[in-house]
Amino acid sequence: MNFITEATVKAVKHLYNTDIAAADINLQETRKEFEGQLTIITFPFTRFSKKSPEQTGTDIGAFLQNELAEVSGFNVIKGFLNISLADSYWVNQLYTEISSDKFAVSEPNGKKVMVEYSSPNTNKPLHLGHVRNNLLGFSVAEILGAAGYEVIKANLVNDRGIHICKSMLAWQKFGNGETPESSGMKGDHLVGKYYVIFDQEYKKQIEELRTAGQTEDDAKKNAPVIKEAQDMLLKWEAGDEAVIGLWKTMNKWVYTGFAETYRKMGVTFDKFYYESDTYLLGKDIIEEGLEKGVFFKKDDGSVWIDLTADGLDEKLVLRSDGTSVYITQDMGTAQLKYNDFHMDKSIYVVGNEQDYHFKVLFLILQKLGKAGADGLFHLSYGMVDLPSGKMKSREGTVVDADDLMAGMEDAAKQQALDIGKMEGFSETEKEHLYHTIGMGALKYFLLKVDPKKRILFNPQESIELQGHTGPFIQYTHARIKSVLNKAGFKGKGAEGNYTALEPAERDIIVLLTQFPEIIKNAAESYSPAIVANYVYELAKAYNKFYQDTPILKVDDENVKQFRLQLSAATAKVINKAMKLLGIEVPERM
Repeated sequence: MNFITEATVKAVKHLYNTDIAAADINLQETRKEFEGQLTIITFPFTRFSKKSPEQTGTDIGAFLQNELAEVSGFNVIKGFLNISLADSYWVNQLYTEISSDKFAVSEPNGKKVMVEYSSPNTNKPLHLGHVRNNLLGFSVAEILGAAGYEVIKANLVNDRGIHICKSMLAWQKFGNGETPESSGMKGDHLVGKYYVIFDQEYKKQIEELRTAGQTEDDAKKNAPVIKEAQDMLLKWEAGDEAVIGLWKTMNKWVYTGFAETYRKMGVTFDKFYYESDTYLLGKDIIEEGLEKGVFFKKDDGSVWIDLTADGLDEKLVLRSDGTSVYITQDMGTAQLKYNDFHMDKSIYVVGNEQDYHFKVLFLILQKLGKAGADGLFHLSYGMVDLPSGKMKSREGTVVDADDLMAGMEDAAKQQALDIGKMEGFSETEKEHLYHTIGMGALKYFLLKVDPKKRILFNPQESIELQGHTGPFIQYTHARIKSVLNKAGFKGKGAEGNYTALEPAERDIIVLLTQFPEIIKNAAESYSPAIVANYVYELAKAYNKFYQDTPILKVDDENVKQFRLQLSAATAKVINKAMKLLGIEVPERM
């Protein structure tokens, strides 16, 4: 695109004696129904060509074809000049650019970005909603790293509060000393079990109080079990040794469980923050905001900010009793993270139910003039549903992340057994392959959709080997590797004089050249879906080529070597693109 843009600037100068900037040229990919690879929109040039858009296009097209050996032809349809680049140009791109070790490798851009994702509560296991969050955060971090950023992957763990005390209290009352070891349960599942038990007991007590004549609201406040949980929270905040000891023990169970889930999911973190360390932060910022006139005090002593002029409302930032609200500690945590890393951008991967919260938080930090406030971004994503409907964790009907991943592995195993062709794989290799395909199916299905959109996750559809799925792309990679192994191909073939490309070959090379731009666009949009949909189009194009074009059985050695080189380059880009999605591609399937 840069090459044709520069040539068009020269053409306009030569033909019409007019200087234009590269930014004035509207260049895009040629639509599939027309011949060519790049299209120049000629309407803007008519004001100085004094000719029709069609004639202007013909002038520029003829100039480019005469002056550039790389341009093999052109056609004009209304005000659209479609340029065809010579096959020799595309072959040269394959050997010199795409097959280079530096292809799609960005130089460090000197900028630092933090991606905060996962943010689990330590009172229950990770569920399907967390799966999208983790996969999205990890993939965005990988894409930003590939685009040249220094990336810090952060996890803010919600490890304190009334919800944590509910699990602790239920375990105290009903646990009989049960541990992960004695029960054979993962620690996060065990703690989650007692969160559900608390809720069941709480509902039972509410019903008893209502039967005794209390209103619903009074019963919710007066149920003994909720009062005990609130009392436990006060003891935790006061540093009660017994409560703190139990809290540390149960959180340790949960962290061991989370670590196993993260490992299976294939996500990692560079920095953990804990709400128990950050929940008192932000109060100094309240004082600063009062001094600057950003906040104001009401008669009862509570502190607020008036955002009505910004189209929002008045927001409480400190209670009248001096205790903080969520936004208070979020201000403090934002300051802490910036002090730790001085990043240029800070991305919060959080569901779209928190859109308003982050609008308010970012606006407050900007009004306070905080360093880094202009680099804050909320990567808002839609919820994930299953065909059976929405999940409710407190009722114990949550779609557990571990169960989901195990189910995907089982589905991959069943499909492999149904198809057969597993001879030659050891048991260890088989288990690894089932995990690779199951997780590839899950990750791809969740990441191919724009983050903002809600997803209906269909496990059976996601595992199919045909269609817009992860396993289809994985299978394409394995198919290419099989071809290369049969040929004994060792990385780079001799560059021959093969210059008469089949349309399917040209289509693949055109797609391959786009990969660096795809990474750049995905990084700018914080959207793994751009990479996911690109790699699907590439796999589709290769499969068409594979079906229609002989590779190993072609007589001309030059042609064979070229097609092997094309196959190797395609496998390399598929591997890189899928890695950006956190997906492994197998060598054989």
